[in-house]
Amino acid sequence: MYTPKFTISNKILHYVGIIEACRQVIDKAPLLPYYEKEFQKDAMVRSVHHGTHIEGNELNIDQAEKVIDGQPVVARARDIQEIINYRKVIGELEQFTVHGSRFTADEEFVKKLHALTVEKLLDPERCGVYRSTQVVVKNSLTGEVTFTPPVAIAVPFQMQELVSFIDKTRPEHIHPVLKSGAVHYELVRIHPFIDGNGRVARALSTFILFSEGYDIRKFFSLEEYFDNDAGRYYEALQSVGKKNDDLTTWLEYFTEGLAIELAKIKDKIEKISVDLKLKKKLGGNPILLTDRQLKIVEYIQKTGYLQNNVFKQLFPFVSEDTVLNELKALIKYGIVKKQGSTKASRYMMR
Repeated sequence: MYTPKFTISNKILHYVGIIEACRQVIDKAPLLPYYEKEFQKDAMVRSVHHGTHIEGNELNIDQAEKVIDGQPVVARARDIQEIINYRKVIGELEQFTVHGSRFTADEEFVKKLHALTVEKLLDPERCGVYRSTQVVVKNSLTGEVTFTPPVAIAVPFQMQELVSFIDKTRPEHIHPVLKSGAVHYELVRIHPFIDGNGRVARALSTFILFSEGYDIRKFFSLEEYFDNDAGRYYEALQSVGKKNDDLTTWLEYFTEGLAIELAKIKDKIEKISVDLKLKKKLGGNPILLTDRQLKIVEYIQKTGYLQNNVFKQLFPFVSEDTVLNELKALIKYGIVKKQGSTKASRYMMR
C-alpha cells in the first residue's frame, strides 16, 4: 500500500488549525438558502474555470459560466468541450457528502473521472484507460523535460497501491486534508493516463475532502488557488522529487491554499450571516425563505430599514397586503422586527 512520507511541520499545523476553525464557522452558519446556492454555484464555476485554465484553456471566467449555463460562446471547440467535461466531473463529485456513511474510490471511479474529463477530446479507446506508452512532462514555455513518470507497465500496480491507501486509511491514521494532498501528488506522479492527469488529480483530491467530511458545504475551490500562481503550484509538486519523495513542502503549500480559500469564505459568510440571536434561535439550521422575503432581507441589510412607501419600488406588481404578509412571516421567524405602528413604521433586522 502507498505510504506517503512527510513531517507535520509547524506550517502544516498552523494551516490545518485555520482550516478547522473556518470549517466550524462555515458548517454551522445559519445561511439563507439564496446565499447557500450562490456560494455553491460560485465555487463550482471557479473550479471549472480555473481547473481548465491552468491546463491552457483560453476562456475567461465569464465565458466559462456561459458555457456552464448552456449559452453560446464564440471560442475554440476544444476549450468549450473542456469546460463542459470538467463541469460533469464536478457534478460527479457533488453527490458525495458524508451523513454517517463513508465513500471510497476504486480504480473504476478514477477511470470514470478520467473518461468524463477527456470525453470528445481523446479517442474513445483512450478515455478511462491507463496509458500503455511512456510519457514525459515538459515545461510548456521552454520545452524542457521537468518530470518522467513511471514506465507504463508499472501504472496498474501503482494505481492499485494508491486506491488501497484511499480505501484503508482513516482520519485517525492521517488527517483528511493531508490525505487529500498526498493523493493529489501521487496521482500526478504516477501519471496513469495519456492526458488529463492534472484535472483528474485535482478532482480526486476534492473527492477525498468531500467523502471524509470536509465538503464544507461545497463552498471552496482549490483550483483557483493553484491557477492564480501556476508556477508555484508546479514548483511545489516538483519539490517532492527533489527532496527524496518527502511531501512536507508540497503539503505546506496545499494546506496553505485550503486555509486561504476557507478564510475568504468565512469572512464573506460572517458579513452576510444573520446575527447571534438568530443563530441561537435557529440552532444553526438554515431557513427556507421565499424570493420576496429574500429580497426584503437584502434591502434591509443594504439600507438599514424598510418602510411602506418603498413597497412599490421593491415589488411594482405586488399588492401592499402581500408584502405585509411576507414581513409578518419574517417577524415570526425572528429575522425582522417592526418599529412603530403606523404607515411610517420601520422594519429592521433583529
